[in-house]
Amino acid sequence: MIQAEKINKRFGKIQVLNNIHLNVEKGEVVSIVGASGAGKSTLLQIIGTLMKPDSGKVVISGTSVDLLSDKELSAFRNKEIGFVFQFHHLLPEFTALENICFPAFIAGQSKKNAEKRAEELLDFFKLRERSSHKPSELSGGEQQRIAVARALMNRPSVILADEPSGNLDSASASDLHRLFFSLRETFQQTFIIVTHNPELAEMADQRIHITDGCIESTSNKQSINSL
Repeated sequence: MIQAEKINKRFGKIQVLNNIHLNVEKGEVVSIVGASGAGKSTLLQIIGTLMKPDSGKVVISGTSVDLLSDKELSAFRNKEIGFVFQFHHLLPEFTALENICFPAFIAGQSKKNAEKRAEELLDFFKLRERSSHKPSELSGGEQQRIAVARALMNRPSVILADEPSGNLDSASASDLHRLFFSLRETFQQTFIIVTHNPELAEMADQRIHITDGCIESTSNKQSINSL
């Protein structure tokens, strides 16, 4: 479902990504690991169309994103890609329900349809009673689950997560990790996750280790479990 081919990216004299190849199937949970500065987040931003590579191409659900105009790319990103970050980036002045709805509003959906979808997600996340609460009234784990619900709003092809549990306590982090796999089992949702968390990395179907901008190794779940 996702192909990244011969991805190269340089910032000044520093080669951040060097000839990266990546293939992700629908419904896979893929973890990307490596030391800070290895190029993990840069790769995630390129896959997410937030940054362009110097060379190479990214294909998502059969669409070569490098062939899209800026307007087409924005629409494609809104529809096909969901984002979850270490810091949830919820808008503080809006309720949980309103925060979840924003991707649908950007896509031009009606308030009625957006709120119906948001309420379905709140039910799935067992947060319906928190729908009218603002982020400051939610726990860290609840805020991050609202951020995941927002990422799911437009039924994207893939969710990209950058250190999603990095700002959570261990119990909330474990809950979030289990949630990702529950979403995969229930909705066949695809995830690509940059993480330093060994628990999450080892749970993934495919674990990609990046060192100095190069893929050092790739392990599938079967080989990981046999270590």
